[in-house]
Amino acid sequence: MGSAKIDYATSLAADVLQAFDDLNGPQPGYRPAHAKGILLSGLFRPSPEAPSLTRAPHVQRDSTPVWVRFSDFAGIPAIPDNDPNASPHGIAIRFYLAEHVHTDIIAHSVDGFPVRTVEDFLEFLRAVHASGPDAAKPSPVEQFLGAHPAALEFVQAPKPMPASFAKAAYYAVNAYQFTNAGGVSRYGRYRIRPDGDAESLDPAAVAKAAPGMLFEEIESRVAAGPVKMRIAVQVAAQEDVVNDSTVHWPAGRPEIAFGTVEITGIVPDNDAEQRHVIFDPIPRVDGIAPSDDPLLDPRATIYLMSGRRRRHPPNSR
Repeated sequence: MGSAKIDYATSLAADVLQAFDDLNGPQPGYRPAHAKGILLSGLFRPSPEAPSLTRAPHVQRDSTPVWVRFSDFAGIPAIPDNDPNASPHGIAIRFYLAEHVHTDIIAHSVDGFPVRTVEDFLEFLRAVHASGPDAAKPSPVEQFLGAHPAALEFVQAPKPMPASFAKAAYYAVNAYQFTNAGGVSRYGRYRIRPDGDAESLDPAAVAKAAPGMLFEEIESRVAAGPVKMRIAVQVAAQEDVVNDSTVHWPAGRPEIAFGTVEITGIVPDNDAEQRHVIFDPIPRVDGIAPSDDPLLDPRATIYLMSGRRRRHPPNSR
């Protein structure tokens, strides 16, 4: 990447972080989105089918240590779990392959993404910020949604509150290229689901939910025994678009079982570790490569810049 591209990527990432700060107010030491979270530990065990998809090291082993972070969406660390802005909920999984070697999966509880590029995402954030109660109609965000059908679809998609972080389904935003030991490559998107049926709360239960209900529930659930989540990969057909995160593939596309995550504990020094860990949307591991989705590199830059300032906030907690 040339210096001009690096400068543009850095400037764009800084603009996105500033747009989040404008929306949420500065929150030193926290992520600009998905600020409220919890880190858990466990093991990943690959499915027998996974090596047919990829030669990645974590599907060649019996098990791999993982960290799992569940989160609410907003960039406000004290947001109540039943606030509509707490959804979509998030999951990030880090696979620890060796010392200082890891790969991640990042997903959220809505299938899709509102925009194709980070430039459009920045415009979206700025439109939301400019659309307060005193904004003229149609407001900037209404104008944006009117001109971006995928964003309107995402905003209007159902976002039920799950009964538990472990009882929600999660969808990776981007597609990746999976290559097996025989050199066969296919594109796919991760799908993460509960062990058993997904469960959501009805409106009456949501209204009664405690502000920290999801976090209290997952702590109690893990204390009572291992919590399992299943990972699959939805495989694209040759004609499917793999570089646009707003595009849904047909529901009939096959899924290949990737493996199971078994969550067994809460990571010690949780707040400090959450400030330190920087998840990466680019796999950086043999056998799983990024697509040419234009969101991927900017997402990685934003995550890195966010992580660096989170580790050294001006007013540390």
